[in-house]
Amino acid sequence: MDNGFFWFALFVLIVVGIVLVNGVRIVPEYERGVIFRLGRVIGARGPGLFFIIPLVDQMTKVNMQVATEDIPPQDIITRDNVTVAVNAVAYHRVVDPVRAIVDVQDYRFATSQIAQTTLRSIIGQADLDELLINRDEINSRLQTIIDEETNPWGVKVTNVEVKDVELPETMRRAMARQAEAERDRRAKVINAQGEKEAALTLAEAARDLEAHPAAMQLRLLSTMTEVASEQNSTLVFPVPVELLRFFEAVRPALPQDGSKP
Repeated sequence: MDNGFFWFALFVLIVVGIVLVNGVRIVPEYERGVIFRLGRVIGARGPGLFFIIPLVDQMTKVNMQVATEDIPPQDIITRDNVTVAVNAVAYHRVVDPVRAIVDVQDYRFATSQIAQTTLRSIIGQADLDELLINRDEINSRLQTIIDEETNPWGVKVTNVEVKDVELPETMRRAMARQAEAERDRRAKVINAQGEKEAALTLAEAARDLEAHPAAMQLRLLSTMTEVASEQNSTLVFPVPVELLRFFEAVRPALPQDGSKP
């Protein structure tokens, strides 16, 4: 009798030990365990150490970290009829592990499909210039729409970024010609502004010299000095302006028929 009780107690201890070992679960900080009891969900547990009932409870782990989802290149026609290849990346994480397991079969695949269709829709509503310039606004619209679609699954889309926009070769050449023409236009405008400023400065200098004849003579002498420093063989000295003005002043006093006064 004692031997039978001993073996029975040993058997019970072994069974209890197996049950305890199989019922112990350890979930790290970045995961949660969704518990199904006889096929019905009873909630999420973790992180840390907890127990489940073997053969009765089943656990599915859900990663709560932020995950990246690459959106493959999509050939999209923009609103101004330009075909572009656009790819993007979406950042998302699970905020409700129960809904992520129960309400959708594969939340990562579903999020990827929603991101692809939304990308095609948003890019198709934008012009090429808007796509190239207002990238932040398009990213914000993508994030808002995708997050609204994935929210019932317990998935939060934190950010969506358009990575590359590949243009057709003909469009790239046209944009290069446009950029070159714009640079030429700016260069011509700057050159014209410089000539205008130089003309205004010369006009102002001419008015100052006209008001001060002595300054004009000093300018002539300075010019002669510069010319003489070039070692020219012949140097022509101009008639002083004051002498010309003297003849202009005397000319009205002379008789018109050439006779002596």
